[in-house]
Amino acid sequence: MTQANNNEFFLSQTYLQSQETILVIDDSPTNLAFLSTTLNSAGYKVLLERDGYGGIEKVKIQQVDLILLDVIMPKIDGFETCRILKSDPATKDIPIIFMTALTDAIQKVKGLYLGAVDYITKPFQEEEILARIQVHVKLRRLNLELDQQKQQLEQRVQERTAELSQALEELKKTQLQLVQSEKISSLGQLVTGVAHEVNNPLGFISSNLHHASQYVQDLVSLVKLYRKYFPNPGYEINKEIEVIDVEHLLEDLPKVISSMKLGTDRIQGIMQSLRKFSRTDGDMKKAVDIHDGLETTLMILQHRIKAQRHHPTIKIVKEYGNLPLLECYPGQLNLVFMNLLANSIDALEEGVGMESENGKFLTPHSQSSTPQIKICTTVDNKKVTIRIADNGLGMEESVKNHIFEPFFTTKIEGKGTGLGLCMSYQIITQKHGGTLQCNSSLGKGTEFVIQIPMNTHL
Repeated sequence: MTQANNNEFFLSQTYLQSQETILVIDDSPTNLAFLSTTLNSAGYKVLLERDGYGGIEKVKIQQVDLILLDVIMPKIDGFETCRILKSDPATKDIPIIFMTALTDAIQKVKGLYLGAVDYITKPFQEEEILARIQVHVKLRRLNLELDQQKQQLEQRVQERTAELSQALEELKKTQLQLVQSEKISSLGQLVTGVAHEVNNPLGFISSNLHHASQYVQDLVSLVKLYRKYFPNPGYEINKEIEVIDVEHLLEDLPKVISSMKLGTDRIQGIMQSLRKFSRTDGDMKKAVDIHDGLETTLMILQHRIKAQRHHPTIKIVKEYGNLPLLECYPGQLNLVFMNLLANSIDALEEGVGMESENGKFLTPHSQSSTPQIKICTTVDNKKVTIRIADNGLGMEESVKNHIFEPFFTTKIEGKGTGLGLCMSYQIITQKHGGTLQCNSSLGKGTEFVIQIPMNTHL
């Protein structure tokens, strides 16, 4: 409730609990004396003034519930006095009853048009005066009671609205936490299942490649011995040697086995990286090298970084500092890296236009552009800073101000949920006690800045 509403509420409470006050403004001493006696006898508190200016000043310093106002007075008449009182927000709601001997209907309409509620005709009739005053004082009381109830209702609505808004925010936070937990859990289960299915045949192939390599070496040695001691094996054998190109076969077969071994080692490395990326953190932080998380994330996103039909290869610039191990929740931090890097790739894909004649890719601003993501890490004695910047189109201020809000997205329906950046913000700020900021302006790219305190225990 505002200060003005509080004041009105106080005044209405005071009015409902006290004697009504009537201000009489008339230049006739006889009329003032008659009205004062009549109204006092009826139980009203009476204030008297002999001109309009005096009446206007009186209502500024005393609470008045009704005004009896003479029409014809010196200095300013009743109509002008009424106009001034009704133009002031502090006095506009005080009911005014004109007192006049005039019987001209036009004059009465003028007074009512200015805001008066009634007329009392001179010479006065005591019963008429009290009856009219009683009606309008009662209406005044009812109006104040209605205002009081309205203010109480508005206050209850505001309080309830605040409660519902807070409950909605808590619900959004709970939903995000559930989505985040479910996303990490589902990813972990998926990777674990895939790793199990891949590792079994991969282990079989890897272990047998060692033996296959040895067998190939033995066979090559044997063939070389045969050729040494039987240099002329005959026409048919010589013809077959020529067909299968034994020289090339003996040279290339060990290389093929070696390449297969490198391939299986690469697959094993990828699966190990995936397990690290999707690890379940539990309740305890772990000291890890965050560069491993960045590299793993880049490896997972490699298929989007490579040249595509609609964009060239995205250049990755790394400026890694000499970071110590950071106590964090590595699985959740990897999810942040994934969201931010994927967001940068999306921005670059949206910003790249049609291919030009010389093979360069052009932005919508017709400027030659090489899509680039720059990752920079630094450390001081208090915090680790990770910067992920792209040279895409950037974003307008109105968009940037909402990107960390849940379910806010500029992507077309079905491509984005609006949860990635919001979850990232919560992971950094709530789980790690750090900050996540976005620096961006239209046409100048976007930079996300993560800062995580060193050795924090939340």
